[in-house]
Amino acid sequence: MIILVLNCGSSSAKYQVLDMKSEGNADVLAKGVVERIGLPEGVLKHKPAGKSEFERTAPIPDHTVAINMILEAIVDPEHGVIDSLSKIEAVGHRVAHGGEYFSDSVVVTPEVKKQIESCFELAPLHNPANMKGVEAVESLMPNVPQVTVFDTSFHQTMPKENYIYPIPYKYYEQYRIRRYGFHGTSHKYVAAKACKMAGLKLDESKIITCHIGNGASVTAIVNGKSFDTSMGFTPVDGLMMGTRCGSIDPSILTFIAEREELTADQMNSFINKKCGLQGLSEVSSDMRDVMAAADSGNEKAALALKIFNNRIKRFIGTYAAEMGGVDMIVFTGGIGEHTAVVRKGATEGLEFMGVTVDDEANKKAYGNDAVISAENSKVKVVVATTNEELVIASDTYRLLF
Repeated sequence: MIILVLNCGSSSAKYQVLDMKSEGNADVLAKGVVERIGLPEGVLKHKPAGKSEFERTAPIPDHTVAINMILEAIVDPEHGVIDSLSKIEAVGHRVAHGGEYFSDSVVVTPEVKKQIESCFELAPLHNPANMKGVEAVESLMPNVPQVTVFDTSFHQTMPKENYIYPIPYKYYEQYRIRRYGFHGTSHKYVAAKACKMAGLKLDESKIITCHIGNGASVTAIVNGKSFDTSMGFTPVDGLMMGTRCGSIDPSILTFIAEREELTADQMNSFINKKCGLQGLSEVSSDMRDVMAAADSGNEKAALALKIFNNRIKRFIGTYAAEMGGVDMIVFTGGIGEHTAVVRKGATEGLEFMGVTVDDEANKKAYGNDAVISAENSKVKVVVATTNEELVIASDTYRLLF
């Protein structure tokens, strides 16, 4: 059963073509990305399994043209992986924000589209682009069913005391201001995967999952359900990230805005694009560049790395306290899966909680699944590679077939 997974951004569209054998079990036939949508010269990068990579440049004015290019590549006689678009039985989409409407993935209907659109103001950079992907598929393959999978849905199980902010309650009622959380698809997937690796029961465990990439978040999971998470009303909250500031004293923002004469839009750009590793190190938003600079003696880069690790540790400690203990800590995401220094820095000093990492196992874990806790560690520590595309395809398969 062939399922196409799409992740549409404002100027890009990532995709995978999966042959589903059963829920959670699939072969990846092809994957790729269309970049520079809306610019005079866009590019398609297509990677079919067992064949040479293919790249095509052309004007790509909108998402419909982009997705049409993807479909053409999928059935191309030389670079394609299926002989007819009729083989695609469903399309699954990543959607950033489901508000309070969706606690699970759903089949696309006119009502679902209206509810996604009502969340545009909550995710103005992501939801409109995600919706363009849905509408493009509707115009190109009108008879193919579609499913939307939300970054926020996993966190809808949080208790109210963990998602309401201490501001006047009327703003929650009027403007839906609350903690929503993101990366839910990844947190849900790696929690279940890591439990199998460590021999724990998901529905009887207290787990802390750390999705650490250019965007980063930590989630407390009790018996398989999200209990608390670090990202909030927007993805800016919580951890220090590549270019996002994470949790800071909000008065800092008004202080800087007054002195720099920044508008609301300029301040929004500042906290999203000019802070985090980039702003603090003054080197790069890429952890690899920051680590290299720190190793070369750059004090600001070294400080940025230490603060980055300490922020993760702070949330691990906070969530262990909130849950009344922790059975397992999981690292995933680009940095979480590949960077032993970050995992070590985030767990060092937590021995009093029963967390002991095996240094050798930690060093060897690079982009692969591994249990890195020492044998005598009361808390399991696991590196689990995430696969959000497989989750989207699996949910699509579950809901339609």
